[in-house]
Amino acid sequence: MTPEESAWMQAALEARERAYAPYSRFAVGAAVVDEQGRVHQGCNVENAAYPEGVCAEAGAISAMVLAGGRRITALAVAGVSPQPVTPCGGCRQKLREFAGAELPILVGDPSGLRLRTTLAQLLPESFGPDHLKNP
Repeated sequence: MTPEESAWMQAALEARERAYAPYSRFAVGAAVVDEQGRVHQGCNVENAAYPEGVCAEAGAISAMVLAGGRRITALAVAGVSPQPVTPCGGCRQKLREFAGAELPILVGDPSGLRLRTTLAQLLPESFGPDHLKNP
């Protein structure tokens, strides 16, 4: 990883430490980088009414929007599992709202980088804001 990518992953790992996951014990952290190079963190927040929880990526997107960001240029996700912890389907679509198919996505855990991919690989033939533009 580049030094910049390492900083993004470190931000995701730090966010993971703040996750609220008392039911699943499955903590996830995310960091999105906006068009100004600012890093915005999010962590998963579970709820006793399970469907009402918030994913780490959604939290990071909300933090970015609150800070005035409108475009995601990179994403780092941190979780601990035998397989790399990639964004869920709903979060992939949320990411698509603020990023193009070329969005670089880094997936790691405390031991380091586990996967380097793009939004196009995780959400092929995606539907996004450009589909809603009038001809």
